[in-house]
Amino acid sequence: MLGEIAQMAHETRRETGRAVLSERVMAALGKVPRERFVSEGDERRAYENRPLAIGSGQTISQPFIVALMTDFMEIRPGDRVLEIGTGSGYQAAILAELAATVYTIEIIPALGELAAKRFSTYGYRNVVARIGDGYQGWPEYAPFDSIMVTAAARDVPQPLIDQLKPGGRLVIPIGTQSGAQTLYVIDKRADGTTARRTILGVRFVPLTDPDGRQR
Repeated sequence: MLGEIAQMAHETRRETGRAVLSERVMAALGKVPRERFVSEGDERRAYENRPLAIGSGQTISQPFIVALMTDFMEIRPGDRVLEIGTGSGYQAAILAELAATVYTIEIIPALGELAAKRFSTYGYRNVVARIGDGYQGWPEYAPFDSIMVTAAARDVPQPLIDQLKPGGRLVIPIGTQSGAQTLYVIDKRADGTTARRTILGVRFVPLTDPDGRQR
């Protein structure tokens, strides 16, 4: 695992100019057993720096992207965090090591149900999961200190901006399923306006509506 962490730090510097990943993020990556969140038969490939299929046409992001997106969230121990796109549950488990509570939404029932079982089995009691349309966020538990979207949207979902606290942060890939995608960090100012930073080109599965169409 130490070799994989060193490689992630190297790629972060090379791809973004960001000198280091925070110690808290690196500790979370070292603590969560990624091999428990991949498909059966892929355990030996869990730490390869590449996405892996997890079923239902979805993937678990490569470790570097998980580390980078988590680092840009700048999560504090008391934070309430929202994740859109539970997938295998791995990213939510990483977030749960850093935040007070993680709320995570998955639109594909088979994936969401399996992830919920993993959270229960592995003791992630500060993760609240449900099946639903992540584009709409989770207004019952808003506002959130930060929000992560793990699927590419055509544009920034306004409900997610609305559910961020002033001073909150949204990390999201934007772009079409067949075209270019870019990872952005969006900060919400005290007056409700936002500032967008471009991070790097990425490739994610699309953020979809209940009919499977990209949002």
